[in-house]
Amino acid sequence: MAIAKAERLMNLALCLLGTRRPLSKRELRGSIEAYLEAGNDESFNRMFERDKDDLRELGLVIETVENLEGEIGYLARRDSNRLPPVSLDAEEAAALGLAAKVWQQARLAGAASGALQKLRAGGMPEAGDPYEGQHSAIEPRIPVHEAAFEPLMLACRDRRPVVFDYRKSTAARPETRQVEPWALECWRGHWYLAGHDRDRGAERVFRLSRITGKVRSRAGKYTAEVPDVVTVRETVASWAGESADRSALIRLRAGAGYPLRAKATAVREGGDGWDELEIPYGHGLDAWLVEFGPDVVVVGPADLRADVVDRLRAVAKA
Repeated sequence: MAIAKAERLMNLALCLLGTRRPLSKRELRGSIEAYLEAGNDESFNRMFERDKDDLRELGLVIETVENLEGEIGYLARRDSNRLPPVSLDAEEAAALGLAAKVWQQARLAGAASGALQKLRAGGMPEAGDPYEGQHSAIEPRIPVHEAAFEPLMLACRDRRPVVFDYRKSTAARPETRQVEPWALECWRGHWYLAGHDRDRGAERVFRLSRITGKVRSRAGKYTAEVPDVVTVRETVASWAGESADRSALIRLRAGAGYPLRAKATAVREGGDGWDELEIPYGHGLDAWLVEFGPDVVVVGPADLRADVVDRLRAVAKA
């Protein structure tokens, strides 16, 4: 829905910018496919007036002109809508170039690339790319494989509640969740959504890879206050297992689990091809340990061991 509206606004803006004379509503309706599909004149008029207001809010200067026959027409003169000189330094230009590269696997990669080209045409300096040449094989990317990413990103932007089916790591079947999305964060190569769970009346974090089926939009306003970005990021970090207030003891097969070894505060040989590790224990550690399968055995604490066992049983039932 949001993509269709954006396309309609873009087409209207191009029509208004590309004409040398004012275009009437009748002419605009015949030129834009979305307007042709409007059921009747009343629906078209409401849609057109909303689109015109939205474009003006985005900064497009639209003139309303009456011709000699008394017919109202609209146009957006290029000289009134020309971008001011772009004054970005080399560091700011490099940051924008890096941001465009990050989204290469997202559907918005084309839009990001096009925006970058327009900024360069408007005077943005060509910054030196630290990833070109001999270092071209090392390039920052944030992969986006989950189908839920784009609808959730648009819902976060537009502040629209959503509904989706979500399978917890400890559950055999997904449950329907009604969420007011706040922000998306990438952590350890996985995407997470932070938001307000309406059914539970509290903030929750959802891993996108566990969302099944389509993300459905819902009408209405948010019922909970949206926290600032820093708070959301801290929530995501906590639920992703980065906040640790205790220590856990695990047995790890020799030669395996190098990410766990990097996090360990102590490593001892345990005999029989196993090592004993002490690692920081915070929310999300059980989910991380399950990823190492039979190479990890939790010694303690007991609640962590029980959580890992529950997750393994849920995987076995799925």
